[in-house]
Amino acid sequence: MSRPRTEAEYLARLVPPSVSGIGRRSLLAGAGAGALLGTGLLAGCGSDSESGSDSKTVSIGSNQSDPKPKEVIAKVMAGFQTASGVEPKVNTVDHNTFQENINNYLQGKPDDVFMWFAGYRMRFFAAKGLAGDLSDVWGKLSGYSDAFKKASTGDDGKQYFVPASYYPWAVFYRKSVWQQRGYQVPKTLDDLNTLGAQMKKDGLTPIAFADKDGWPAMGTFDILNLRINGYQFHVDLMAGKEAWTSDKVKKVFDTWSGLLPLHQADSLGRTWQEAAQSLQQKKSGMYLLGLFVAQQFSNEEQDDLDFFTFPEVDSTIGAKALDAPIDGYMMARKPKSEANAKKLLEYVGSKAAADITVKNDPSTLVANGGADTSGYTALQKKAAELVGSATEIAQFLDRDTRPDFASTVIIPALQQFIKNPKDIDGLLNSIENQKKSIFTS
Repeated sequence: MSRPRTEAEYLARLVPPSVSGIGRRSLLAGAGAGALLGTGLLAGCGSDSESGSDSKTVSIGSNQSDPKPKEVIAKVMAGFQTASGVEPKVNTVDHNTFQENINNYLQGKPDDVFMWFAGYRMRFFAAKGLAGDLSDVWGKLSGYSDAFKKASTGDDGKQYFVPASYYPWAVFYRKSVWQQRGYQVPKTLDDLNTLGAQMKKDGLTPIAFADKDGWPAMGTFDILNLRINGYQFHVDLMAGKEAWTSDKVKKVFDTWSGLLPLHQADSLGRTWQEAAQSLQQKKSGMYLLGLFVAQQFSNEEQDDLDFFTFPEVDSTIGAKALDAPIDGYMMARKPKSEANAKKLLEYVGSKAAADITVKNDPSTLVANGGADTSGYTALQKKAAELVGSATEIAQFLDRDTRPDFASTVIIPALQQFIKNPKDIDGLLNSIENQKKSIFTS
C-alpha cells in the first residue's frame, strides 16, 4: 500500500464517518477522488463463498502477511482441518493495510473469523456491534489465566476474543557484538546515553529505528511515558482522560528529543524489517522492538540475540512496566457459518494449536498455559520470564486507544516529531485539539 500524499488523503483512507464522527466532506476537502481508493482495500477480503450452506468451510481474515507468521498460520489451519474436517479458507492481507482498513472491512462483508488484538481496540469494535459474542466458546477453553480472559472481555462482560500469542517489547542486541566491545546493560537513562555515545565512537549506529509504516515509533513513546509518568497516567492518556499538553507529556517528548541523535537516521523511509537487518548485520548496537524481531535472524543467529527491558528513567517509578501485546482471533457479528467459526475459534484457543505454534515460531509466546513450551528457545524463555515479572502490562499505543485517534492523529504527529523535534509545544497543542474532537464525537 502506498503512503498517502496528503493528510486529507490519509484521513479519507482510514476513517469512515460512522466510526469517527467526522463528516466525510471535511475529510475529502482538497483530497480529490483518488483519496477514496484506500478505503475499500479489504472489501474483497470477506468471503462470498457458500459457507453458509456448505457446512465444511470457514473463512478467516488474516493480517499475518510476513513469511514466518503466515507459514505458522497455515500449519495451525492444517491442524484444524485434520481435527474437524472443516476447510479453513485464509484470506491474507498486508498487515498495515488490514489495520488501516479494519473499520470498513467489519462494516462490509468480513470473513467468518478475523485476526485482531486484545485491549481497547477489541472492546471498541465489540461495543460498536461489529464482533460476535464468544462467551460460549470460552466455556470450552482451558489453559488461560484470568488475565487473558480479562483481556478478551468487552465492556458488557462478554468475551469477544480468543488469545493466541503475545510478545514483549524490549531492547534487543547481539551478544557477540556486546561481548567484543565490553558493553554492559544500561540500568538508567544516563547509562543508556553513555552507552550510545560509546557505540558511536565504535562506528555503530546505537539504536536501530524505523517508522515508515507509522506504528513502530509508538513503542518508543509508550516506553518513555511508562518510565517517566507511570502506567496509570499512560492508560489514562490513551483513554482521553489526560491532556497531551500537560508538562508530563512534554517531558516525554523532551526526553525522546534528547535520544533521537542515537537513533538510526532517515527512519521514515525504513521498514522495521530493514532496521532489524541493520542489527542482524552488526551495524546497529540495539533495537527497541517486539520479540518478532527474531523473524529477521536465522535459527543459528537467534542464539546470539538477547534483550533487556528499557532502563529506568525515574527511580520512584522503576522499570517494571512494559508493552506486551496479545494477538488472537475474533468472530464477525454475522458470520456465514457461525457453527464452523466457533469450531475454529475453539481450536485456535486449544493446546493443540499452541503446540503447533511453539514448534514453528521462535518469535512469539503462546497464550495457552497448557501448551508444551519445552521447545521454547532461550530467548522465548527469557521473554516469558520478563512478562511474568512485569508489574503492569500495556497492549501498545494503537491498541490502548481509539483506532481513529491512533491512525489519524498519533501516527502523523509522531512522524512530524521525528522530522522536526523542535516544536514540541505546537505538536502537543495540535494533538490535544484533535483528541477533544474525536473523543467527544
